[in-house]
Amino acid sequence: MNGILSLWKPKGLTSHDCVVKVRKLFQTKKVGHTGTLDPDVEGVLPICIGQATKIVPFLTDTRKTYTGKLKLGISTETEDASGDIVDKKKVTTFPSSGQTKAVFQGYTGSIKQKPPMYSAVKVKGKKLYEYARANEVVERPVRDVTIFKLELIQQEEEENCISFRVECSKGTYIRTLCVDIGKSLGYPAHMVSLTREKTGAFSKKNAVTFATIEEAVEQQKESELLYPLQKGLSHLDCLYVNHELMEKVLHGQKLIRTNEMHTDPFTVMYQDRVLAIYQVHPEKPAYIKPVRVFSK
Repeated sequence: MNGILSLWKPKGLTSHDCVVKVRKLFQTKKVGHTGTLDPDVEGVLPICIGQATKIVPFLTDTRKTYTGKLKLGISTETEDASGDIVDKKKVTTFPSSGQTKAVFQGYTGSIKQKPPMYSAVKVKGKKLYEYARANEVVERPVRDVTIFKLELIQQEEEENCISFRVECSKGTYIRTLCVDIGKSLGYPAHMVSLTREKTGAFSKKNAVTFATIEEAVEQQKESELLYPLQKGLSHLDCLYVNHELMEKVLHGQKLIRTNEMHTDPFTVMYQDRVLAIYQVHPEKPAYIKPVRVFSK
């Protein structure tokens, strides 16, 4: 069984918990998720099954869309609602929507982020949350991320809350974005809630719950829930080859570079079948070479 399951991850489960459940339901070990969601976050989590596990890194490297809510006046240890309070400040002047939009504008485009201490980012071979739990201080790496869109949805002055929609690159911490926005508005802040609405070509409208999956398994129709590999690679350019070149591709051979691609890597297909993922040869730019090859 090969394909991509567009799962709607519920709150309370880790991404790894979801992988374990899918392994049991689909009775296969070859299962991998495409980007960690915190336990308190719900939303779209594409799960790759069988040969689709080979495209996990490429599906992870896609734009994500979230809706979230931040609260002004309180910051927490984990930057979300589950952490202990570390700072409080009374919100004496709640920002106008114009002020909020102006601050949002300042966080649109390429920005720098320092990942939260309670995150899975590794420093010197250990995850940051391991340092945090041991009360150890460690220098966190500053990372470049991209905010493509940041829109105001609603302001709730009575609750000191601001709801928003954000489209961003992989590696963006929305918790940290909430904290930074709060600072720019003059208050400590934390993320109250977050939902991932979209990742790559997968969105809320085509995601399924575990209840739906369990029902499909009972009817032996679980394979009908899987999307083909090309849906997970739709953000990459595609090179179509003939039958002769198909055999060379399936044997992992390098090919002469004849077409200019806008993305590197890119997908190689024969008719409607994904054969491989190729890239421009790093030492021989007149050629292309395989990064992943999918068996017959």
